[in-house]
Amino acid sequence: MNGASREALAAARERLDALTDSTSADVTKLADELAAVTALLHREVSLRRVLTDPAQAGEAKAELAQRLLGSQVGGATADLVSGMVRSRWSQSRDLVDALEELADTAELTAAQKTGRLDDVEDELFRFGRIVSSNTELRAALTDRAATTAAKIELLHRLLGGRAAASTERLVTRLVTAPRGRSLESGLESLSKLAAERRDRLVAVVTSAVPLSDSQKQRLGAALAKLYGHKMHLNIDVDPEVLGGIRVQVGDEVINGSIADRIEDAGRRLAG
Repeated sequence: MNGASREALAAARERLDALTDSTSADVTKLADELAAVTALLHREVSLRRVLTDPAQAGEAKAELAQRLLGSQVGGATADLVSGMVRSRWSQSRDLVDALEELADTAELTAAQKTGRLDDVEDELFRFGRIVSSNTELRAALTDRAATTAAKIELLHRLLGGRAAASTERLVTRLVTAPRGRSLESGLESLSKLAAERRDRLVAVVTSAVPLSDSQKQRLGAALAKLYGHKMHLNIDVDPEVLGGIRVQVGDEVINGSIADRIEDAGRRLAG
């Protein structure tokens, strides 16, 4: 997103945060309803264009959104969407992308309120690794000929009772409504969004052997100091790393042994 859309999304995020901070807010319901509105506007291109038409008054677009959604979703969701269509958007698709992000953020907030956000982060990462290494599973989840009900049932068998409810809902929405994204990129985006919810970066650590708790703590502390953010470590074991580790934070990759990397991070901080 750029220009007007960035500003509109920032304002929508603030409104969502204010709404979900309320102890009385049903955040899970809000996430479901925002996801439903996302699907509607993704499908109804002409409606999406009307609601983002810069030639139309913001208040008129908000009233239209209220008329269309008022009987379909709760008041909080309708008000949130109405506020979004009052804003200017650089492209009509940006509104749908923003709604999807807010739906996912609301779901992650629900997990945070129940103390399960860390679990959801880890489960999204592990599920992504499973999908990337199991071609049959990936094919089944991305098969356009398969029914939505069949995919939901498959995911429930895989995740039901084994993962947090928020994880299952997030993955199910992604699989059943990918909106042009690959499964892998969608899972990566969800993982990053979960990390942002905790105001920390994600470090994908690939190690030849499992790291001890002490090594994880030392590596996490060093990376947090190096990047100036809390750091969430997603650990992946790959024997081909040959005794060292590979750390990726965003687009930056650090290769080397655990001891060397931590020592180097300390030197860089001291310098």
